[in-house]
Amino acid sequence: MAELDGQTAIVTGTAQGIGRAIADRLERAGATVHRVDKDTVDLSDSAAVEAWFATLGDIDILVNDAGGVVGQTHVPIDELDDATWNAVIAANITTTMNCTRAAARVMKRRGYGRIVNISSGAGRSVSLTGVQAYTTAKAGQIGFSRQMAHELGPHGITVNCICPGFVLSNPTTQAQWDSYGEEGQRALLDRIATRRTGTPDDIARGVEFFVSPDASWVSGQTISIDGGHSLF
Repeated sequence: MAELDGQTAIVTGTAQGIGRAIADRLERAGATVHRVDKDTVDLSDSAAVEAWFATLGDIDILVNDAGGVVGQTHVPIDELDDATWNAVIAANITTTMNCTRAAARVMKRRGYGRIVNISSGAGRSVSLTGVQAYTTAKAGQIGFSRQMAHELGPHGITVNCICPGFVLSNPTTQAQWDSYGEEGQRALLDRIATRRTGTPDDIARGVEFFVSPDASWVSGQTISIDGGHSLF
């Protein structure tokens, strides 16, 4: 019997990379997984989120992975416009809040739930992309996770957070890696204790732990899965 047999999970941001790997791993652990990305539901639209969650019934696990830099590159802060800032905040913070709010209604009624938010090493340091809203949003996800752990814990719900390091998980991260060139790539690897970039499954394994019975007394925690990059 798999450890997540009979449980229902929602994983956001599953079109590629980390989100897809998380959904795959939870399915292998026995969960029924509902996958969602921006082409399925606009997770920044609260009404759309509420309507979609209403079709799903009971929920045991929520993994908030949707987000990213939405195609942006660095713009000096004195040239940054509102729309550019708001787009990244909506894609990361608003989606996380909307989905957590909808899931909490179901989980509180049932007295059980596991929520995992996927932040970033940028939320604990600085963004290698230089996108100000991204590092701000990812730091916000860490704070949101702590607050939700405090609020929802009495209802049998744990909330934890993962900060991935540099993971080659999609065309955006691949293009970023390629842009560094051989010298820049070597410099980045030299700052990672294990001397390698991450894989989507490295992050998915962390999620599997947080939602497993082994982590039933773990809540409000943020773990960096980054090969030791945050040591330096």
